[in-house]
Parts: sequence; structure tokens; C-alpha cells
Amino acid sequence: MSDTTKKYDLVVIGSGLGGLLCAYIFGKEGYKVCVLEKNNQIGGSLQTFVRDKQIFDTGVHYVGGLDKGQPLHTFFSYFELMDKLKIVRMDENGFEKITFGKEKKAFFYGMGYENFSQTMKGYFPNEADAIDKYCLDLQSTCAVFPMYNADDADDSVTTELLQLSAIDYFKNLTSNTELQNVLAATNLLYAGVSDKTPFYVHALVVNSYMESAYRFINGGGQIANLLARSIRAQGGVIVKYAEAEKIITNEEEALYVQTKDGRQFYGNYFISGIHPASLMDMLDTPKIRNVYKNRIKTLENTTSIFILNLILKKHTIPYQNYNIYHYDHWNVWDTFQYEEHEWPLSYAAFYPVHKQENPFVDSLTVMAYMRYDEVKPWENTFNTIYQKGSRGESYEQFKEKKSKQLIRKLSENIPGLKEAIIGYYASTPLTYRDYIGTKEGSIYGILKDYHDPIRTFIAPRTRVRNVLITGQNMHMHGIYGVTVSAIKTCAEVFGRSYLMDQIKACKVDPSTV
Repeated sequence: MSDTTKKYDLVVIGSGLGGLLCAYIFGKEGYKVCVLEKNNQIGGSLQTFVRDKQIFDTGVHYVGGLDKGQPLHTFFSYFELMDKLKIVRMDENGFEKITFGKEKKAFFYGMGYENFSQTMKGYFPNEADAIDKYCLDLQSTCAVFPMYNADDADDSVTTELLQLSAIDYFKNLTSNTELQNVLAATNLLYAGVSDKTPFYVHALVVNSYMESAYRFINGGGQIANLLARSIRAQGGVIVKYAEAEKIITNEEEALYVQTKDGRQFYGNYFISGIHPASLMDMLDTPKIRNVYKNRIKTLENTTSIFILNLILKKHTIPYQNYNIYHYDHWNVWDTFQYEEHEWPLSYAAFYPVHKQENPFVDSLTVMAYMRYDEVKPWENTFNTIYQKGSRGESYEQFKEKKSKQLIRKLSENIPGLKEAIIGYYASTPLTYRDYIGTKEGSIYGILKDYHDPIRTFIAPRTRVRNVLITGQNMHMHGIYGVTVSAIKTCAEVFGRSYLMDQIKACKVDPSTV
């Protein structure tokens, strides 16, 4: 019997982190699972690829909250990942290097709240009260989202908190504009927008890295591969080159997913890890009203990015156990609003780890915001393993021009870099759109807006009783956010307390280790 004629307990659309985590949970509970992936590689933003024998991450370059007893460590223990991951802890005294202006004035983030606080006070000795308040506010904000702390208590978040603007928070915290910008300088982790991003988004993202930060040895793709191995061991299947086109329903529920090549995958439950707007296009049922579909389709998405992966001469660029976040000006907000001649106004650079003992790096990745309108001339072209195509010479010239601009700026921050480069590979919003499947190459999906916060929350349940949603668009993005979203989705079937009891049982008390 072929995979397409079987009926599964669960069919998952998309093999990103959210889809794989949901598939694992259902498989762990004894359900028959099928995961559909449109490309030849699983993992979504966890994907890695190889160029000139160097491994590059697509979207995940480091992760937070993995110390024993911390929430993501607990979650990953439940998913049988923690003991298998190959990771390295970043520099406790400075895991983020923040630089500003042509003079590259530098600040480091210490790891752990006490260390972070002391480090910041060294830079801003007259701002001790503001720094202490900021650390307390991060932790108290995260505390009202219990599931982010591996707790099954109900959220105690208030409308007032959801409507607190991030930029206004920092302005009210201190009148020192340098400190404001230093504290908000990892803005590229959530694509913050000055007139929209809520403070809780900043807090949930930054808190996990503040607790502890780790790099993946040989890339974050190991998470997807480990989950896939577990799903298959549970009896589940992962079908590649299976691009979902329609979800066929009757009057009450979904019956099967039909792929673009005509295959049909039947199920009792269906979980979508793709963008909700794309899911709406697949569902033709009176159960979902047009007004809801239109709301989902008109939600604004976060901006996209340009990524440059550099191949370096051996033994030339020293490995640094920190990331670099740079801003041309003392304003970390809205650097996606740029003129062509000044791009990029900001960037983030990541040193990969392949061999822990190697004091040098053979590659480097840098990313900068890029608006989708820059690649609109080529938006009707597609180029993936599944759908081969060429975007033409003009597109290659565009990438080359942008690559040189970014290299020039990055070289100002890393001595000897320009001379050490022997090759590079660029990806644009179109690359991100085609391989990751996000609308217009959006880096973090739907943009959260403090003016109307409820509008940007996507519930895990749809009006089709057996179709659910997971992934970065549901609640929060990133490894941490998507993990929580996957658990919220599966809790709709198995119950929140039931799942959280199992997860909490995996927590390790660091004092006893």
C-alpha cells in the first residue's frame, strides 16, 4: 500500500521546527504520523547547506535558554534532543558585541542577568537604577507567559502589557539615548519596528539568550535531523517533494491533503506549519468565513533579509565566541527603511563552530535587512531543488552589488576580512521565500503590533475542527517561540496539563547535577 492511500492519525504540512515538534508529540502518543515537505530538505529555517566543504545555517545561528534547569533545556529534554545536540556555550563575559557608528564604539552583553547588569554598569555607571529595572522588567514580563517557563499555569498577561510599545519602554526607562540603543541592539532577532513592536516581544526573545547562549557545532540542522530520526522510529513517515496544494473537506472536517502532483494524504488531524495566509488559500470551505481569510491575508509581515555566506582563507580570521550587531547610527529601530546608497544601515555577523579546538574560522555569515521591493523585478521567478529556474543575469548583478556593499561594511569591523575572502554566496528575500516558504521572504512571519495586539495572535484552532496551526506565525518566532507554539497546538488535542506534566518531569535541577 502506498503512503498516499493510507489514512494517518495526523498529516503535517511543512517540516519546519513547529511541524516536526508536533509530529514528534503525536508519534510519542502512539499516533500514526505523516509529514509533507515540498522541498528535498527538511527543517525550514533549521536547514543547513554546504558550499566549498563549509556548512552554513539558513536561519538559526545560536539559541538561548539551554542551561540545565532553564526552560528550553526542559523542552528539549522532553523531545529527546538535549543529550544528542552538539553545542558550545558562548562567551559568558560577552556573547554579543554591539557596535555603533564609523568609530565602531563597542559594548558587550554579559551572559546571565547578574553578569549582564555588571557589564552594563561598567559602560554606564550613572545608569545603575535603569539597568537593574530593565533586568527585572525582562524577567517579570516573561513570568506572565508561564509556558515560556515550562509551566502550565494560565497566562496572566494584561492588555496593558500587550499594548506597551518597546521603543516607548526604553524612552521611559532612561533619557540616555546611548543606553536605550545598546539595550535594544539585538533588534535584528525580532525585526523590531518603532511604531509597532510591543515590549513583550523584545522581552521573550532577549530573555532566553540572556539566561544562556549556545552555538550549534556544524549547524542547527541537527535539530531537524534528530527529530526526523525520532519520528521515523515512532513509525511516522516524512514525504519529501510533496507540496500541499489543497485541503479537501466535507461539511464538518478536513478529509485529505492533495499535493500539486495529485497525491492524496488522508488524516484524522491536520496541522499546518506554513504561513496562515497560505493555509487559507488551501481551504475552500464555508466553515472559514471570507472576513477571517481577509484578515489573515492583510496582516503585515516582518521584513526580509539578505544573507551573505563567506568562504575564508584558512588560519586568517580568528574565531570569536560572540556575535556582532552593528548599526551605522545611534538608532537601532527601522533600519530596514534605507536609501539604496546607504544600505545596509545595520547587520549581524555570526561565527560558525565546526571544530571546537580550531582558533580560526573558515567561513562567516552576515545578514542585513532587505525589503522585498528590492527584488520585486524578479518575483515571478522561482529557484529551488524542486522547481529549478534562473532569475537571469540582472539578478546576479544585483546580488553581486549588494554583496560587495555588505563586505565593505563588515570589513570595517573585522580586521583583515576583505583580504581573507576567497568566495561568497548570497541569498535574497526570494531565496528565503522559495526555500522557507514565508510570504515575501519575511524573516519572522507576522509582525506583532502593540496598537492592536489581539489581531496579530493566531489561534491554534481553525473553524475546521480537525485542522490546526503551528509555527512562528501562531505566537512567537525563533526556536524558543516555535517550541512553545507547537506545544500549545498539540495541547488542543491532548490537553495542556497532560502535556505539561510530562514536560515538567524532564526538568533538571541544576543544583543536583
